[in-house]
Amino acid sequence: MKKMLVVALALTFTASLAGVDHLDVIEISLKEGCTIKDYLAITKDFNDNWAKQYGYKAELVVPIQSHKLDSFFWVGRSTDTATFGKAWDAWRDELGDPNSMASKLSARFGECGTLHARRGHDAYSTD
Repeated sequence: MKKMLVVALALTFTASLAGVDHLDVIEISLKEGCTIKDYLAITKDFNDNWAKQYGYKAELVVPIQSHKLDSFFWVGRSTDTATFGKAWDAWRDELGDPNSMASKLSARFGECGTLHARRGHDAYSTD
């Protein structure tokens, strides 16, 4: 009976995690001569021309109240960590080809911003 209860609880917990999104959070500061509008345009190109096919979408979160107002955050969302991993593998692999969309976008991102930290998070919803 105890084994059945443990299995039932494990299945319930696992099923409740099925809707957990993966958040890819990157702290960035702008380089001189680049604006948040410039970085947003590159992010739009990334979303429209590369990320959509991998189930990934990014947005920029700009602090208006913070202890650190000179950075903003890239928040990428995937339906789960496995989907994020597939997108990451594709991005990394494409960077080996200087003519790929990933390489061109990466160069644009690098010209406009400096990455300071990257974190991955599980995002739980009550929906």
